[in-house]
Amino acid sequence: MPQPIGNPKPPLPDPDRRRAQELVTRLVAIPGQWGQESKVAAQVIDHLRAAGVPQRNILRDRAHKKSPFGGECGNLIVPLAGSPGRTREPRRMLMAHLDTVPLAVGCRPGQRGRRLVSANQSTALGGDNRSGSAAILVALLELLERRLPHPPLTLLWTVQEEVGLCGARFVDQRKLGRPAMAFNFDGGDPGRLTLGATGAYRMAIHVQGLAAHAGLHPEHGVSATAIAALAIADLSRGGWHGLVEHRGVRGTSNVGVIQGGDATNVVTDRLMLRAEARSHDRRLRHRIVQEYRRAFAAAAREVRNHKGQRGSVRFDITHDYESYRLKESEPSVVEARRAAEALGLKVSYRVADGGLDANWTNAHGIPTVSLGCGQHEIHTTKEYLDLDEFHVGCRLALRLACGV
Repeated sequence: MPQPIGNPKPPLPDPDRRRAQELVTRLVAIPGQWGQESKVAAQVIDHLRAAGVPQRNILRDRAHKKSPFGGECGNLIVPLAGSPGRTREPRRMLMAHLDTVPLAVGCRPGQRGRRLVSANQSTALGGDNRSGSAAILVALLELLERRLPHPPLTLLWTVQEEVGLCGARFVDQRKLGRPAMAFNFDGGDPGRLTLGATGAYRMAIHVQGLAAHAGLHPEHGVSATAIAALAIADLSRGGWHGLVEHRGVRGTSNVGVIQGGDATNVVTDRLMLRAEARSHDRRLRHRIVQEYRRAFAAAAREVRNHKGQRGSVRFDITHDYESYRLKESEPSVVEARRAAEALGLKVSYRVADGGLDANWTNAHGIPTVSLGCGQHEIHTTKEYLDLDEFHVGCRLALRLACGV
C-alpha cells in the first residue's frame, strides 16, 4: 500500500454510519431542483453551525446573479485553516452540487434493503447529488468533532449543476483560498475515478415564420414547423444528429426541446428549439454547431409562401463547458487513488461523456478528480442510492479531507 505523504498520521475512524444515513435521507427529502437550492443549503448551514464552524467561515457567493437562469442562492463555501503543524500543506477542496433534477421534487425517501429509494414512484430519489453533498458534510463533521489533524481545506457546495454547471462556472474564486487540488463527489462506484469529461455547447434556436389560417389560406403562411422539420431531417441524414462520427472522432448532438404553436388551424409562425452538441474534441463540437447553422439556414431559404416570402432563424449559443483530461500522475489523481486503495477498493479510471462541475474547476486551474458515492439510475424514477457505497464515499471524503 502506498505510504502517506509527510509525517505518519494516526489511522482514521470510520464515520458514524447511522448519522450519515440519517443525514443523506434528510437531504434527499428537501425539494431543491436547480435554481431552488436555498432550503437544502440552509440545512447544510445548520449542521455547520452546530458543529462549531464560525460564521465568518460560512461564505456565500453570487453565482446565481451571473447565471442566465437566475436562482435563489449562490454557492456555499467553507474555507478552513490547516491544523497546527500542517498549515503549509497544499490546500484541498472537497465539493459536490446541491441541486437535483426536477424529477426528484416530491421524493419521499424510504429504504429497500441496503438501498435508499423514493417511496413516491413518480419521482427520482435525488441522490444525484444529495449523496455527494452529504458525504463531504459527514467528512467535515467527523473531522471537527474528533479534532482530526488536516491540511488547509475548502468545502464547496455548488448550485445549478444540472442546468449547465452554472454554480461551478461562476464561483467566486477569491473565496476558495487557492486550492491546489480538488475532489468532486458525484457518481456511483467509489473506486471509479473520473479523470476527464466531454465539452458541450447549448443552442437555443429561434425560428420565425409567418402566420396564416391553415384551413382557408395555408399558402399565405410560412411554417416555422416545416423549417425546423426540414433542418432536423437534413442533420439526421448527414450524420450530425444523434451519434456523430467524423474523421475518426466521435461526438453527439440532440434537439431536446421544441416549443411553439397555439392551434392546429394556424400556420406556426414561431418555434423555439433547444439543442446541444458534445464531444471531447473541440473542433468537432464547433463543426456540429456549424452544421446546425447551415441546416436551419438552408431550410429557411427553402420554405416560402405563395408570394415568395421566407422565414428566418436566430441562434443563441452558449459554451456550457470545456472538455478536460487529467494525467494519472497529477497529484489530485495520485491522492484520490491512494485514498481509495487504502480502503481496499479496486481503482479504475474513466472519462465521462457528460459534464461535471469538475469541467469548470479544472478550467479555473484547480485539478479536480470526481469520485462516486453510491448513485445509480440517476435522473429516472428507478434511481437508488447504494448505502454501502455511500458509506465508502463518506470514508473516502474523510480520508481526503485529512490528507492521509
